[in-house]
Amino acid sequence: MSETDYRYCIVGGGIVGLACALEISEREPQAGIVLLEKEDEFGLHQTGHNSGVIHAGIYYQPGSLKARLCREGAEATKRFCAGNAIPFETCGKLLVATDEAEMERMAALEARARDNDIAYEPVSAERLRRIEPNIAGRGALLIKATGIVDYRRICLAMAERLRERGARLALRTPVTFIAEEDRRVVVGTGGGERFSADRLIACAGLQSDRIARLAGLEARHRIVPFRGEYYTLPASKRDIVRHLIYPIPDPDLPFLGIHLTRMIDGRVTVGPNAVLGFSREGYAKGSVRPADVASMAGFRGFWAMARRNWRSGASEFANSMSRARYLEQCRKYCPSLTLGDLGAPGAGIRAQAILPDGTLVHDFLFLESERMLHVCNAPSPAATSAMPIAAMIVNKLATLPTAPGSST
Repeated sequence: MSETDYRYCIVGGGIVGLACALEISEREPQAGIVLLEKEDEFGLHQTGHNSGVIHAGIYYQPGSLKARLCREGAEATKRFCAGNAIPFETCGKLLVATDEAEMERMAALEARARDNDIAYEPVSAERLRRIEPNIAGRGALLIKATGIVDYRRICLAMAERLRERGARLALRTPVTFIAEEDRRVVVGTGGGERFSADRLIACAGLQSDRIARLAGLEARHRIVPFRGEYYTLPASKRDIVRHLIYPIPDPDLPFLGIHLTRMIDGRVTVGPNAVLGFSREGYAKGSVRPADVASMAGFRGFWAMARRNWRSGASEFANSMSRARYLEQCRKYCPSLTLGDLGAPGAGIRAQAILPDGTLVHDFLFLESERMLHVCNAPSPAATSAMPIAAMIVNKLATLPTAPGSST
């Protein structure tokens, strides 16, 4: 069977995979690049099911890699949109405190915003009522640089640029075989086509552990899907808020909590929660894929994580089962919402990497060999930070060959 030769092969057509291909094409305009994506279009999973927020980076440790990447990524995302006629809006975000404990945590976030050089304004309860009449709180932080965009539009623009530069983008091309040889990596696909490349980057997201194992690497982590369920408010409530409205995050929980999000198409959504999923790519409520359930159930790290987090997990499950409970989370800061306002449901799925001891991976996780670099975890907000993340990945790829192993 014949093979098509390339300098670089990229597995995965979400925003990080496309950004990696674009970064390579800018550094090496003559390099042959092929990108393989199993779906009919780009960005159909985590990229296309996120909340569309351009994050400013307030949550991250000052001086940390995530803080720097988020800040650089927000600027790069806005520049890319401006240069490609992609609509975006810098609408700002209000982090709203509703009790004394949240006021104390908000003060810590204010210090973090200052240390991260993020533009912010403290907002009193009185001013909050003026600028957001439908929101109730004891105070808030206004993060001015936060924006909204459709990340799938960004993916499509990236794909168009890559095609113009001669890259091959192969849709409906699931990867079924990866073999690393002395001088190349050979990749087989479900359609029977084979590719060879000098270097391979895998940005497989929800399938990162499986693709790494397919390539013969020892993937100690396992991907566990967490569903982020949300509701779209009716058209009559599209003006309910002017900013994005977020709760003050609980430091004991790995997710940001239910919030009100303005979307770039004019919709307003409420959510998401974070409930254990039973299908990595099943977005309809009640989706179950036996292979994904078996992957979790057979992994000791899943049970260690479950024992450690069962209380929050049970609470999230109850919120998922009961719209009334879900509504109460929203009414803490938006008391005018009613059950009738919780309209069309939707969901995204977060690829949560978990280690064998039950640790939730919140940082980058790579597996590498002499010719391959597998991005096994790109932490939130990977969509905002995709372009500087891609530069970091391509820099890291340039250090190969290295001894096989993993690094975080």
